[in-house]
Amino acid sequence: MNVRLNGNGISGEVRAIPSKSDVHRALICAALADKKSRVNFSATSEDINATVSCLNSLGAKITLDGGGADVIPIGKNLNKNATLDCGESGSTIRFMIPVAAALGADSSFTGRGRLAQRPIEPLATVMKQNGCTFSKQGEFPLKVGGQLKSTEFEIEGNVSSQFITGLLFALPLIGGGKIKILPPVESKKYIDMTVRTMGEFGVNVSVEGTTYTVDSSSRYTVLNEVYSSDGDWSNAAFFLSAAAIKGNIKYTGVFKNSLQGDKEIVNLLSRFGAEVIWEDDSVFVKSNELHSIDIDASQIPDLVPILSVVAAFAKGETKIYNAGRLRIKESDRLSAVATALNTLGTDVTELEDSLIIKGNPDACLSGCVDSFNDHRMVMSCAVAALCSGGEITVENAQAVNKSYPLFFEDFILLGGKCDVL
Repeated sequence: MNVRLNGNGISGEVRAIPSKSDVHRALICAALADKKSRVNFSATSEDINATVSCLNSLGAKITLDGGGADVIPIGKNLNKNATLDCGESGSTIRFMIPVAAALGADSSFTGRGRLAQRPIEPLATVMKQNGCTFSKQGEFPLKVGGQLKSTEFEIEGNVSSQFITGLLFALPLIGGGKIKILPPVESKKYIDMTVRTMGEFGVNVSVEGTTYTVDSSSRYTVLNEVYSSDGDWSNAAFFLSAAAIKGNIKYTGVFKNSLQGDKEIVNLLSRFGAEVIWEDDSVFVKSNELHSIDIDASQIPDLVPILSVVAAFAKGETKIYNAGRLRIKESDRLSAVATALNTLGTDVTELEDSLIIKGNPDACLSGCVDSFNDHRMVMSCAVAALCSGGEITVENAQAVNKSYPLFFEDFILLGGKCDVL
């Protein structure tokens, strides 16, 4: 699907979609628990559907409806020779590999897009040291066998927090144990989210420095029959950023005390110069004169594409650094951002692990760019079109379905124009 986009700023109110990071975690914990429960979330996505499919393949019975999912846990229905289709979801495959191995399932993992090339070697290495086997990495199907077992895992903390989350999910299934993370620990807030969600399902994770411990007596238990998901800060970032550039928005269903690392978007927009007002379960952002800032992306890699668009409209030169992990996302996001914004008329310099963006408050961006099959690139280019007054065509825009299938509906609701070509 190719779309032609334009607009003259943003105005209105919109409610956050569910956090797919939160929903992934809740569904996995519910599927590993002792009895039926429900996970409430108002909208799904391709990534969430991939996690549901994998859990069902292992033996859970998860039924989706318009308001969330009823979850009958795997229990004694474990399929020990499951094929798990992870779609294009890096979270799904990195979470489910340790879970399946901890359950003792000899599993075959499949997927699409760049998923086979996204690295799992640090996770595979530590699992192979502790009872598991892996077929050749970098291609599908990826076959993982054996029974995961260990009292202590040691893993680098600067590649992907998803490896650590997957191992944390596994610990209660193998009699507990420790995960020692070797600093630096990047995207730590996502690990904090995992710890919190496991706690909601009866598993206490104690944390001392960078060592995470689960007691041998811990089991997944349904403490509350209904789990309600958090609003998604990662996707809120796109329309909040549009308001910072040109217009205003009230974004509801997001919470100031959320553990999501991408909540940092609010502080960053304030640093750029936007007006920000917090309310109980919402945030209001209004445009103002924007100026350049320096951004350390080590804890917020997913925000880099949209922050680059904000920087394109900010006076001065913005540097986004410690962003090397973006090269192993759905696309090489450093290259994709630089290519797209330079094509549209911004001056972006791409370095090994950083971007330098020379902003222009009066920029009128226009042109035709590819999505790079990356949902965050589609939405970032849409914000550029919404705020610049120019016309931008995005090819293969269906990539938004990975995380935000209703994005273009909200885009139009808030003042954007979208024509499917």
